Amino acid sequence: LTGCISRCGFILWERKCGPENEIKSLTAEIEHLKNFGCLGVSPSLEGLRDENAKLKYRLNFLQKSLQEERNKTVKSMININSRLQEIFGTAIQAAYPELENPPLVVTPSQQPKFGDYQCNSAMGITQILLKTREQKVSPREIAEKITKHIPANECIEKVEIAGPGFINVHLRKDFVSKQLSSLLMNGVQPPAIGKRKRVILDFSSPNIAKEMHVGHLRSTIIGESMCRLFEFAGYDVLRLNHLGDWGTQFGMLIAHLQDKFPDYLTVSPPIGDLQAFYKESKRRFDTEEEFKKRAYQCVVLLQSKDPDFIKAWELICDVSRKEFQKIYNCLDVTLTERGESFYQDMMKDIVKEFEDKGFVQVDDGRKVVFVPGFSVPLTIMKSDGGYTYDTSDLAALRHRLLEEKGDILIYVVDSGQSVHLQTVFAAGQMIGWYDPKVTRITHAAFGVVLGEDKKKFKTRSGDAVRLMDLLEEGLKRAMDKLKDKERDKVLTPEELKAAQMSVAFGCIKYADLSHNRLNDYVFSFDKMLDDRGNTAAYLLYAFTRIRAIARLASIDEEMLRKAAREEALVLDHEKEWKLGKCILRFPEILQKILDDLLLHTLCDYLYELATTFTEFYDNCYCVEKDRQSGQIVKVNMWRLLLCEATATIMAKGFDILGIKPVERM
Repeated sequence: LTGCISRCGFILWERKCGPENEIKSLTAEIEHLKNFGCLGVSPSLEGLRDENAKLKYRLNFLQKSLQEERNKTVKSMININSRLQEIFGTAIQAAYPELENPPLVVTPSQQPKFGDYQCNSAMGITQILLKTREQKVSPREIAEKITKHIPANECIEKVEIAGPGFINVHLRKDFVSKQLSSLLMNGVQPPAIGKRKRVILDFSSPNIAKEMHVGHLRSTIIGESMCRLFEFAGYDVLRLNHLGDWGTQFGMLIAHLQDKFPDYLTVSPPIGDLQAFYKESKRRFDTEEEFKKRAYQCVVLLQSKDPDFIKAWELICDVSRKEFQKIYNCLDVTLTERGESFYQDMMKDIVKEFEDKGFVQVDDGRKVVFVPGFSVPLTIMKSDGGYTYDTSDLAALRHRLLEEKGDILIYVVDSGQSVHLQTVFAAGQMIGWYDPKVTRITHAAFGVVLGEDKKKFKTRSGDAVRLMDLLEEGLKRAMDKLKDKERDKVLTPEELKAAQMSVAFGCIKYADLSHNRLNDYVFSFDKMLDDRGNTAAYLLYAFTRIRAIARLASIDEEMLRKAAREEALVLDHEKEWKLGKCILRFPEILQKILDDLLLHTLCDYLYELATTFTEFYDNCYCVEKDRQSGQIVKVNMWRLLLCEATATIMAKGFDILGIKPVERM
C-alpha cells in the first residue's frame, strides 16, 4: 500500500509529458490500484482514497483539456506538408531506427504526373549510410523500405517510387475535399503554432524633424506585414517604432526654435515645413560659430531635463509625429512609439553592467566593448561622458529581452546596419541577456529602392523622395488608370474613391513585398499599375471577378454557407483538383514565411492561386447559361464553393500584406 501511495504521489508532481501520454499513464496507474485492491478499501485507508480521487480528478481535467485542444485543431487549417513530414518521419524512424536525425525532405511536386508531393529523403540517407557505416545501399532500395513502414493515415491515397528513389505521393481526394469544406465552414484559420510566444518587431523608425522618405517605405511596409502575419498565427505581437528622437541634433533645432519663435513657451509655433526648418538650423550650425556653441549648450540643458528645453523638444517631436501619422494612416500601419529617448535613463546601468562583468576597455577616453568575432568595438560612452547609438541599441535590446520578455525579436532595418546590429546582438549574448537556442533574434535586412535608371531613387535635385509625395503621385496615377478603363462611368463616386485607394496603396505595397527583401528593387509606377502579370492591380481585379461570380448567379452568402455544410466538393476535373490542392497550400506558405521572414513567397503564392483559378474557370463551368436567351439553366454549386474558397484565401493573403480589396473595381 505504501508503494501504491508513493507511486500516485510521484505521478501527481512529476509531469513533463503531453496530455495524451499523461492520460495513458494516469489510466494505467488507476488500473494498477484496482489490481492491488486499493479502490473502495476500508475507511482506515482514507489517505489512499484521497490520492486516488486526485488521480481521477487529474484524469478528467486532462481529458477535457485534450478535447478542447482537439476541437481547436479541427478548426485549424492542416499544413499538409507538415502532416506528410510527420508521416514520413515516422516511416523513416521505423525503417532506420539506428539513424540519428535522418534527412526529412518533403516538397510539393512540380508536375502532376509525379503526384502531389514528393519525399526525397532516400538519397540523403544513402550518403549517411555510406559515410557513417560504409554501407552501399541504393536510394531506390531505401525508398522501398521507407514506403513499407508508412503508418496508416488519412491523407495519402498511394505512393510510387520513381527514378533513383523519389517517393511520389498522391493525396486522397476525399481528404482534400474535407479540408476545403472545413475552410468554407470555419473560415481561414491559422495552423497550430504550439506555445503562444511574444514577438517584438522594430520597424519604420524615422527621425524626428526629418520627413519620411522613400527609404522608410520598405521598413514600414515589410514590418507591418510581418506583424499581421504573426498576429494571424496567434502570437502576442508588440509593434515598436524606434524613433530617432534624441541626440545632439536637437541642440541646433532648439537653438533655431528660440531664435525663430522666441515666444514658443506660450504660443505654439507654426512650424509648417519641418524639412526646411531642419535644413536652416543645420546650415547655421555649419556656418555660424556662435550658433554652434549655443546649440551644444542647448544639448546639455536638454539632457539635464531643463523644463523649458524639454518643452521645446516636445514641440518639435509633436510636429513630426503628426506628419508621420498622415503616412501611417494612408498605409494603414499601427505602431507603438518607443524612441531613443525612452532608453536614456537606462544608459548608466548599461555601462555599469558591462564594467562589472569586465567587458569594458578605455580607448582614448572612450569606453568600448570588444565582442568576439567583430573587429569594430561598440562605443558605450564617449570621451565627454555622452552616450551613443551603441548604448541606446544595447539598452533597447536589454529592455525587450528582460522587461518585455520577448521570445522573438525582429529588427526590420536596412542591410547597411547589418554589422552594427549583429555586434549588438552578440554583445547581448556575451553578457548573458539571452540564449540563442531559446530566444530568436533576427535582423530582417532589406535592400535599397532604385529609380528606373537603376540608381538610388532620388529627386532631380538629388534629394531623397518624400514619402508623402510618392503616395500622392500613386493616388493620381491610380485614378488616371481607372478613368482610362472608364470605371468612373460604372462606379459610384464612393466606389471609385475606394478603388483608387485600394489600387494606389495596394500597388505600392505589393511592388515592394513581391520582391525578395534582401535585394534592391526598381520603383516603377508603370509596372506596379499594370493589370497584367504579378502585380496588385492584376490580383485585385482577379479577386473582384471571383467575388462577382456568385453575385451574378444570385447566390448569397447564406446559400453558400448552407451548401458548404451539405455538399461535398467534387474534384473530378483535373483543374478542380489542381485548384483545390493550391488552396490548401496556404498554411505551409505561411509557415515558411514565419521561419524565413521572406514575404515575397506569399505574393508568389497569391499570383499562382489567381492563375490556377483562371485555368479552372476557363475549363469548368460554374454557372451554365442558355446560349440563346442568356438565362441561367444550371448552377454547379460545388464549383461556386471552390470560387468562394479561393476568394477567402486571397482575402486573408491581402490582409496579411496590408492590401484592401474592393467588391467592385
